[in-house]
Amino acid sequence: MLTVEKVMNVLKSIKDPELNRDIVSMDMIKDLTIEDGKVSFTLELTTPACPYNSEIEQEVREKVKAIEGVKEVNIRVTARVMEGRAVNSSDILANVKNVIAVASGKGGVGKSTVAVNLAYALAKSSAKVGLLDADIYGPSVPLMLGLKPGLTVNEKNKIVPQEVYGIKVISMGLVHAKGEENVGIWRGPIISGIIKQFLTDVDWGELDYLIVDLPPGTGDAPLTLAQTIPITGVVIVTTPQDVAMNIARKSALMFKKLGIPIIGVVENMSYFICPHCNKESKVFGYADEAKILERFEAPLLGQIPLHTSIMYGSEQGKPIMLLDPDSPYAKAVEIIAKRTAGRVSVIAAEILRLEQEADAAK
Repeated sequence: MLTVEKVMNVLKSIKDPELNRDIVSMDMIKDLTIEDGKVSFTLELTTPACPYNSEIEQEVREKVKAIEGVKEVNIRVTARVMEGRAVNSSDILANVKNVIAVASGKGGVGKSTVAVNLAYALAKSSAKVGLLDADIYGPSVPLMLGLKPGLTVNEKNKIVPQEVYGIKVISMGLVHAKGEENVGIWRGPIISGIIKQFLTDVDWGELDYLIVDLPPGTGDAPLTLAQTIPITGVVIVTTPQDVAMNIARKSALMFKKLGIPIIGVVENMSYFICPHCNKESKVFGYADEAKILERFEAPLLGQIPLHTSIMYGSEQGKPIMLLDPDSPYAKAVEIIAKRTAGRVSVIAAEILRLEQEADAAK
């Protein structure tokens, strides 16, 4: 006899490849009903940017169809981003499920470009995304997204982020107009205060991911972020040469000392594709997944090629995925976004497991 229990037992054999846990224990099966051999339910994935969405859905369909007595399978596929921060309702960003810092040890490695394109890729997957430009000295995010200065305050006396391409954006570059007369000369405590205000006094609303573009190095900005809010994890951006990787590794070590997980490493400017012969040239040296894993004790999320179209896109205020969506550069960013979302789900699943164990022990 076909029963709900029988179908659920079959579904328990299906594991999310990223989380390595079965989809029933992860509460990914909702509202399962059976009527005259027709099995209907909702498959709620852990993120719309999950790299294994299609594989999971296909396996679910095939295994349920194979159950004796099943005549038809009706699956509604949705996604709900898991919360990767152990916070309570009194937290200052209670409606933000995940805070992802994007960091590098040095400037010039394309960290802001990665942060902008990562935010766009996640938003394109239907996730709710915010982008905080915490590089107070050199805010470049507004230029990369084609935003002009100007912020307003709502009835709750909160700063309202500007919104573009489905991304809520806050940056010091939106506070001041261009011009040397507006150059700020600030010491560390003031920098910390500005970043804290952007976290606490901005009406971010409900977000699946808040991407924080940190300034280079290991100074006041990352420390303030870590001390103010729980961070899901950090994406480290580097280029292939040893000089850049050694400095980026110091940034990773700092976050590890603060107890913040390293989501993974993005290798930017990995190689150059010649526009004439289409040949790849590794102009900044070579690094592979094994080298990244050894240096950072974190996986390689992806490699972004070096190309002028990325620069043109940034100057035109258009992320590469919007400017040239079929290019290898856009595809690289899409892969990075999916792997980042997957790794965040892993972190969230571990937090959920620990919370469940704590509740069971009470």
